[in-house]
Amino acid sequence: MNSFSSLFTKENTGQLILAVLLIIYLVIGQKPPTSVAQFTNSMVGKILLFLIVIYMFIHSNPILAVLFLFVVFDLMRRSANSSNTKSSKKYIPSETKKSSQLTALNQFPYTLEQEVVKKMAPLVNNSYPVNKATYKPVVNNLYDASPIDSSN
Repeated sequence: MNSFSSLFTKENTGQLILAVLLIIYLVIGQKPPTSVAQFTNSMVGKILLFLIVIYMFIHSNPILAVLFLFVVFDLMRRSANSSNTKSSKKYIPSETKKSSQLTALNQFPYTLEQEVVKKMAPLVNNSYPVNKATYKPVVNNLYDASPIDSSN
């Protein structure tokens, strides 16, 4: 409670203004500019933000430091969402480009197997009447098994 009340003292007016600005940034949800997003996504930017957070914890009000930590995480999240659009458009192919590549890969020549299957006579022909078979099927030894059509 002491750190909260010390934030409202006259000598900490700058920290109070910074806290209000950080809260406004969190509430508005504005995407960072492209240059800021690219800097934040770089390793140097992340290290610099981490060092600033450590500095805030050492030299400022703890409430302001925790608030700044939330802002840094939110800035990293927003930067990751906004700066990937250029790289994704550059390196990830569109759906039409992927479809055309797959269509080109799926063009196969007319094979001998397809030709033979096309020339084969159909197995079932419904245009001719079905004749009775001239043979009678014979059941082999069942070895004490019951026949399939038995009701027992």
